[in-house]
Amino acid sequence: MSFKLLAKCPDSSARAGLLQTARGEIETPVFMPVGTRGTVKGVLPKDLEVLGAQIILGNTYHLFTRPGIEVIANAGGLHNFCGWDKPILTDSGGFQVFSLAKLRKIREDGVEFSSHIDGTRFFMGPNESMQIQKVLGSDIAMAFDDCTPYPCSFEDASKSLETTLKWERISRDYKMGDGQKVFGIVQGSVYRELRERSVKELIDMDFDSYAIGGLSVGEPEESMFECISWTAPLLPENKARYLMGSGTPAQIVRAVSLGIDMFDCVIPTRIARHGSAYLSDGTDIPIKAAKYAKDISPIDPGCLCYACSKFSRSYIRHLLNVGEMLGVILLSIHNLHCYLELMRRIRAAILEGDFANFASSFLGSKRIL
Repeated sequence: MSFKLLAKCPDSSARAGLLQTARGEIETPVFMPVGTRGTVKGVLPKDLEVLGAQIILGNTYHLFTRPGIEVIANAGGLHNFCGWDKPILTDSGGFQVFSLAKLRKIREDGVEFSSHIDGTRFFMGPNESMQIQKVLGSDIAMAFDDCTPYPCSFEDASKSLETTLKWERISRDYKMGDGQKVFGIVQGSVYRELRERSVKELIDMDFDSYAIGGLSVGEPEESMFECISWTAPLLPENKARYLMGSGTPAQIVRAVSLGIDMFDCVIPTRIARHGSAYLSDGTDIPIKAAKYAKDISPIDPGCLCYACSKFSRSYIRHLLNVGEMLGVILLSIHNLHCYLELMRRIRAAILEGDFANFASSFLGSKRIL
């Protein structure tokens, strides 16, 4: 894998680049739609292609529990199984160490899980996680880590980091499949000393690129940006920088200004399932609200997505209120279009040397770190 830096803004750390994978080139900054269980909720793979998605995510833990790794191996890997021939990044299952805290026990060599489905006990450590990701055939595999909660004491965060660094060394040494690359994950909770140590040791391990993990887990927004501002400048300039699990359109713009290249988040499809839509200015509106019952304008005037070019707020609200799945599908398509179009606008502004003006206009009174 290679990352080519094409442009960097003189008045911020915003960057535009090209990330080369076995299945093609990815233009950064990039947003990666989340397909946890082998599908981006409510959206066909062909629609993702029309929207311009360059890469999607899958989740090692969830695909391991259902349908099971044997099923996916029998299909020839995750790309064949889910009908997506562009790049896929797989999370390692480390986030489930955080999100399923009541159903797991951390050991020195990995994690004992009780399945969230039926309680079946199984073990996943760095070797198991990388083995699963090798069978899945993802283009980018994430190292196995321990994602700390918030709040987390310095002592607990330090202990967790020791475990994570050990697991990440094992992940880095695991022999992956042809063309598969591995990203290391910076941890350390909200403690600068731990984040800086994590970066130093991961760089020594020489991962293909690096991610910033352990954020968007309940910490104040400003703490998240403070951690990014400490961490991103320490990461190698010639490798991609991935902020895991964030965020809103405004958070993405701010994180780009701090040097982040890659993003993923469930927000676009999640708020669609709750009846809300993003607008091109980064705000969102509750389409399901009564005030849109007779509104025959598109979700976002000026938007060129399929949902906006064919249907009204009134019609989509009707679909949502009578439980027709098309309503959620249309909102999901629209929200993903908003995110992917935002990334195109960000990239163009960086390449044109005008990102600072773009960010100031988009964020309004919100401060850019």
